[in-house]
Amino acid sequence: MLTATLGTVHKGWSAAYGGAIAVIGSLMYAMIVAGGSNDANKALRTHVRAEMVKIFITVVLFALALALFQSAAWLWLILGFAVATLAYWLSLLAV
Repeated sequence: MLTATLGTVHKGWSAAYGGAIAVIGSLMYAMIVAGGSNDANKALRTHVRAEMVKIFITVVLFALALALFQSAAWLWLILGFAVATLAYWLSLLAV
C-alpha cells in the first residue's frame, strides 16, 4: 500500500508479489516441519528437506514472475521479497 502511494500502482503490485513469494515459501516450510519429531536426526532431515523445498518454490515463483509478469518493476519485486523476509526473521527474534 505504501509503495503504491509513494510510487505507482504497478510498483505496489510488484512489491506485493515479491512479499507473497516470501510468504508462500515460508508457509511451505512451516507446513513440512509442523509434524515435529523427538528424534534429532529425523528433525534435522525434515528441516533440511523443508529448506530445500522453500528454496525451490522461491526460485520457481521468481521464474514465473519473470515469465508471466514481464512488466514488473523488478527492483520493487525484490525489495518486497527482502522486506517480507526481514520481517519474518525479526519476528523470530521476538519468540
